[in-house]
Amino acid sequence: MPAPPAHPCSAAANLQAAIALLAALRSMGLRRLVLCPGSRSAPLAVAAGVLERQGLRLYTAIDERSAAFLALGLGRADGVPAAVVTTSGSAVANLLPAVVEADHGAVPLLLLTADRPARLKGCGANQTVNQEAFLAPCCRWFGAADPRGLAAMPPAAMASLAERAWTAALGSPVGPVHLNLPFEEPLHASAEEIEALLANAAAPAVQQRFAPVAPLVAESVAAAGSLLDPDRPGVVVAGPWRAPAAQLEPFAEALLRWQRRSGWPVLADGLSGLRGWPGLQVVHGYDLLLADGHGFPAAPQLLRLGSMPASRRLQQWIAACTGPQLLLSEGDPRNLDATGTASLQLSCGLASWLAGLPDSVRSGRMSSGNQAWLAGWVAADQRLQQQLDRQLLGDEPSLASSALCREPALARALSRSLPAGEPLMLASSSPVRDWESFAAADAPHRPVFGFRGASGIDGTLSIAAGLAFSHGQVTLLCGDLALLHDANGWLWREQLAACGARLTVVLVDNAGGGIFEQLPIRTGPALDFERLFAMPQRLDHSALAAGYGVATRSIEALDQLADGLAWAALQPMALLHVRTDRRDDAARRQQCRRTMATIHQGFDGGNTLS
Repeated sequence: MPAPPAHPCSAAANLQAAIALLAALRSMGLRRLVLCPGSRSAPLAVAAGVLERQGLRLYTAIDERSAAFLALGLGRADGVPAAVVTTSGSAVANLLPAVVEADHGAVPLLLLTADRPARLKGCGANQTVNQEAFLAPCCRWFGAADPRGLAAMPPAAMASLAERAWTAALGSPVGPVHLNLPFEEPLHASAEEIEALLANAAAPAVQQRFAPVAPLVAESVAAAGSLLDPDRPGVVVAGPWRAPAAQLEPFAEALLRWQRRSGWPVLADGLSGLRGWPGLQVVHGYDLLLADGHGFPAAPQLLRLGSMPASRRLQQWIAACTGPQLLLSEGDPRNLDATGTASLQLSCGLASWLAGLPDSVRSGRMSSGNQAWLAGWVAADQRLQQQLDRQLLGDEPSLASSALCREPALARALSRSLPAGEPLMLASSSPVRDWESFAAADAPHRPVFGFRGASGIDGTLSIAAGLAFSHGQVTLLCGDLALLHDANGWLWREQLAACGARLTVVLVDNAGGGIFEQLPIRTGPALDFERLFAMPQRLDHSALAAGYGVATRSIEALDQLADGLAWAALQPMALLHVRTDRRDDAARRQQCRRTMATIHQGFDGGNTLS
C-alpha cells in the first residue's frame, strides 16, 4: 500500500495541532510533562511551553532514558500519568527500560514520540525507524496520529485520541501508553506565530481522573465470602503497594477491621506501606523467622494482598500452605499467583471484598484461639527484634567503633534515624532485601517505594528524583552499581533546587555487586568471581557526584548517620557515602538467619514460645 502524499501544512498549523493535543490531555488531568530535546518534536516542545504558562509542570532532560524514569517516579507517587516527549529514532528506544518497569509495576505513564510522516518511512529517509513497535509489548495501548501528520487530524479526532490514551493509562491495570505522532515539515513556527498563539491560547478546564478499582461482581461474592473463615486461624500476606497513594489509607483501615475481627497476623512486605501503621499488628521479621527450615507451621488459610513479596522463604512457606488462599488485588486483573496456590483471585480490592461479606461475618468477635494465634506470632517477632538489636548493634560500642559500616545494621539504623513520614525509596538488589529483613519494627510509619516489577537497577536515581518532585523530599538507599548505572540522574539537581525539593542519596558502596555474594557461586580460585559477577568499578562516587555539583559527605560509622541526614536535609541533592565490605556483610546476614530462625522453636499456634 503506497504511503499517503504529503499533507500541505504550515509550521503554525503543526504548533496549533500540538497545542490542541496537549490541551486535550491537560483537560483529562495531565499535570506534568518531561521534555527531551529534538527537532521533529519541536511543535510539542513549544506547545509544552505554552501549556506551562497555564499550569502544566514542565521538566527538561537531555537523556530520554533518565526522563522516562523520572516520569515513572512521578506516576508512582500519586497514580497520575506523567507524559514524556521525545523526538524520533533511537530516542524512542531509550524509553523501553522504564516502560518495562511501568508495565510490570502497574505505573501509569504516557509516551509521546514525534515521528516522520508515513511518506518518509521505509525509504531510507534520515532518522526513520520502526519506533511504532519498540514499546508495544509493554504498553496497555498504542495510538497513532494521522500518518500524514498530526496537523491533518480534525480537532474531534485529536480529542478522541487524547481521551483514549488517558483512559488506557488508567485502565485495569494501569500502565504505559504510547502515542506516536508524525509531523510534516515545516516544523518551526516563527516568533510572531508563537506570540500570536500565546495571546489566544485559553487554559483548558482540568479534570482529575484516577484508576478505578474493579467492583466485586455478584457471581464472585458467594465464592469469595465463604472461602475464608475468620473464626479459624489464618495469616494475611501483604505484598508491595502498587495502587495510587490516595487509596492506601482506606485499604489499611479495611485491613485493620479484618484483623480486629479475625486475629490474623499481617506479614507485611517492606514496600507494602503497612509497616508502622497505627493499630495494625504487623510481623516484620517473617523472612528471618522462616529461615533454614525452622519456619512456623503452615497457615490453615491465607488472605494474600497484591503481588508476591520478595522473600523466597515466604514464597516457599505460602506454597506449603495447603488450605484455602484468597488473592486480592487493587484493580490489577493479571495473574499475580507466583506460587500457583491461590484458590481464587479477585481484583476488586480489599475494602470492596470486606464490604461484600455478610454482616454476620463482619460483625463477629475474635475467637480466643485466634487471639492466642496472633499473640504467638507477635511475641516471636518481638523476640526477633530484640535479638537483632543485640546482634547487629550490640557489638558496635556507641555505634561508632567500626571503620566500615555493616549493611544490615545500616538498614536498621536508617529506619530509626529518618524523621517520621520522610518518604524512602529502596533500590533493587541488596537495599530492598535488607530493609525487608532488618529494618526496625519500632520505626515510625513512612511512605516506602521500590520498583520490583522487573527488579532492574537502571534508572534508580531518576526515579527517586521523580518521587522527590512529587513529595518534596525523598531519601534513596542505593548500591554503588545501581547509582553508577544512572549517573545522569544527578542532572536533576538544578530543577530540584528550583522548586524547593530535596533528594538525599545514602550510598552503600561495597565495590561491586554485593547481591551476588549472597549466592553460592564463590567456588574457589578456578572462578574469577570479581570479574564475572561483582564487576567492581574503580571510581570515586563522591568525586563523580561532586562533578555534577552535588554536595557529598562520607559516613564512617553509624553514629554519624543522624548528623549526616540532618546536613543533607539542607541540600537540594546530597550524597551520603557509606563504604561497606560485601563479603563480611554476606557472612553476617547468614549468621543472622541461622540465629533468628531458632528463637521461636516450640511455637504451636500461640500456646507456647521457647
